[in-house]
Amino acid sequence: MVKLDTIRWPAPAKLNLFLYVNGQREDGYHELQTLFQFIDLCDYLTITTNLSGKITLTPEIKDLPVTDNLIYKAATMLQKVSGQNLGANIHIEKNLPMGGGLGGGSSDAATTLIALNYHWNLNLTRLQLSDIGLSLGADLPIFIAGEASLAEGVGEQLTMVSPPEHHYIVAVPACHISTPTVFKDKQLIRDTKKRSISQLMSQIWLNDCEPCVKNNYPKVAKVIDWLVEYAPTRLTGTGACVFSTFATAQEAQVVLDKSPQWLTAFACKGLNKSPVNALLSTLK
Repeated sequence: MVKLDTIRWPAPAKLNLFLYVNGQREDGYHELQTLFQFIDLCDYLTITTNLSGKITLTPEIKDLPVTDNLIYKAATMLQKVSGQNLGANIHIEKNLPMGGGLGGGSSDAATTLIALNYHWNLNLTRLQLSDIGLSLGADLPIFIAGEASLAEGVGEQLTMVSPPEHHYIVAVPACHISTPTVFKDKQLIRDTKKRSISQLMSQIWLNDCEPCVKNNYPKVAKVIDWLVEYAPTRLTGTGACVFSTFATAQEAQVVLDKSPQWLTAFACKGLNKSPVNALLSTLK
């Protein structure tokens, strides 16, 4: 039965709590070990099924044609794969910074696949949805799985873990970093030895991309140098966003309140389970 109700779906951001580059494969891709955790800052997609078969997306995002939006691509791809004749009206509330390494586009696309699987009553498994979405971005499987996970290989091998759900300040430097450019950088650390899950979870966490990003992007270096005076601070993914770790929301807020005017930042909390999962559990 087609579900015609209107539902507001969360699309959470993620942090890479650590990122190690273990080597480069013959096909050019890099072997990684990285830890994904969600945070409680989300975009929101309000979705209603329509009978026209059309996918509508509002509002328009400046300099991003609708057909290039990952939400639209995910919806039309799901239509094609499932043979679905229904459409959807999708309204997005954009809260996550674009291009900062928080996975906003991938999260939006993943939530679209999960939501339309529900609205269109397709009954596809999470694994099937991941296979559909993988071509849209390497981060999609983690958002579809909805659990904090260690990712290995080129990011496709996921092991669910439960890191501490700390409080964070996430800073957004005023620059865009190209992931391919980072991985081509000759300064990139790309020979970190692979470690077991128990070793990874018990050691001090680092990001192998951070040194070369700091060298090439002074705005990122400035943010890290300011925040590290107050709390452990590092790059998330290949950047540009940076996060600092705190034990309590109050401690994070104290530092946020004293941040300089040039620093764009927000406080948030780590989540080991995606809020999408929580919403789904109420709908079944």
